[in-house]
Amino acid sequence: MTLALDGLGPIGVTLDVRADGSHLDDAALLEDLGYSALWIAGGQLATLDPLRDVVRATRTVPVGSAIVPAQVYAPEDVVALRHDVEATDPGRLITGLGGAHGARPLHTMNAYLDSLDAADPPVPAGSRVLSALGPRMLELSRDRAAGALPLLVTPEYTAQARQVLGAGAKLIVMEYVVLEEDPQRARQAAREPISFLTQVGGYPQNLRRMGFTDEDVATTSDRMLDALVAWGDVDAVAARVGRHLEAGADQVVLVVQPAGPDASLPAQWRTLAKALIHDEDGPVNTV
Repeated sequence: MTLALDGLGPIGVTLDVRADGSHLDDAALLEDLGYSALWIAGGQLATLDPLRDVVRATRTVPVGSAIVPAQVYAPEDVVALRHDVEATDPGRLITGLGGAHGARPLHTMNAYLDSLDAADPPVPAGSRVLSALGPRMLELSRDRAAGALPLLVTPEYTAQARQVLGAGAKLIVMEYVVLEEDPQRARQAAREPISFLTQVGGYPQNLRRMGFTDEDVATTSDRMLDALVAWGDVDAVAARVGRHLEAGADQVVLVVQPAGPDASLPAQWRTLAKALIHDEDGPVNTV
């Protein structure tokens, strides 16, 4: 059976879950626009059901969790989700895992993966990716999964991660995007979500590894935002995405942040798809 990660295209996008179910219409739109994968952030998942629902609201596009947090969901939950989805839509679910915090994160994630391997049927390594930042978690992503799914990283980090992963593992980089040319408005649109992340898990340590200071991390400085966020006009965003791809990313996942309450997210998805996925002859990024 072909797995979703086997033919992963270069441009994915994140999808927010809404209580009224309107995200299912968004999922269908994003598939029609040609995005190679739809990713759902784990922090908004009260249950894992939205992953199944998005798969069934679309036709062929891969759907990934970004991520299922190990400290919230037991391996049995992940196994049950995969079994449910595979029964109707085989090969379309990408199991993104992370959130193995605490004193021994590698031990925690290894034990979690052991449980997925031992399930009947298992969640195969070729269908899962890990939210990896440090070198040892990247190595685990290479050895026990199909690859890595880092967030809040620079193109320089992407190049270093590719060296650790080698040529065979997938490197899927999540990139915050703000289609706004005014620096103050663009930074403000990204500052709130990034400020939260800079205080949790392995993000602070990895930001320091990439050369940011304690003050950068504590204040979510402009310097750090400019290095982590693709903001500006569509050409500036395309250039940043291109740098990640040239550095070794297999896919860049667009985490689009509207600048201001009047910004239309669907309109921005369309603009980005036209610039990054399509050319004059039609779609060029297909699964």
